[in-house]
Amino acid sequence: MIEEKGILFVLSGPSGVGKGTVRKELFAHDTDLRYSISMTTRDIRPGETNGVDYFYKTNEEFEALIEQNQLLEYAKYVNNYYGTPRKYVEETLAAGHDVFLEIEVQGALQVKENFPEGVFIFLFPPSLEELKNRIVSRGTESQDLVLNRLKEARKEIEMMDAYDYVVVNDRVEHAVAKVQSIIQSEHCKRERIERQYKQLLEDDRK
Repeated sequence: MIEEKGILFVLSGPSGVGKGTVRKELFAHDTDLRYSISMTTRDIRPGETNGVDYFYKTNEEFEALIEQNQLLEYAKYVNNYYGTPRKYVEETLAAGHDVFLEIEVQGALQVKENFPEGVFIFLFPPSLEELKNRIVSRGTESQDLVLNRLKEARKEIEMMDAYDYVVVNDRVEHAVAKVQSIIQSEHCKRERIERQYKQLLEDDRK
């Protein structure tokens, strides 16, 4: 029997493109995926569970993990660290489960540097005008912040060549269907199947 290792899928794109919406819809249909649980140094909030919402660490513990290269990516926001633990991802993949990570562009580029065997998907807006409309429709940001986000989005779109796939998020259900197709096709890649069958043949000779 072939024991297939899981694949790390990284969904990324500019702020306002709808990464969270696509990820939630994808997980509503695909129960085999495992969501990558982040690590943080912020205090645990009422109703949250360690190992479900986040892995909670002290500053000292988090910084030790940075030193040991045990994080695929990390950043600091409002004096708290946030990051993706390598151990959780590697153990989940080794158990045969695909891991899905939804993250900002800078974080995705860090992951690619630390885990190049992952599959990187760039979620693209139908147009910059539509991206602006989505950011404005949130109603939570000032005009200056909206303009800054659009400026940043242009820079992030220029980083698209670091990704393996590009999915246009025109309609959520279409984007999800494309991501599902990418997941299926990655599992059918010759080099993945070849490695598994070579191991199977080796085992058969023993």
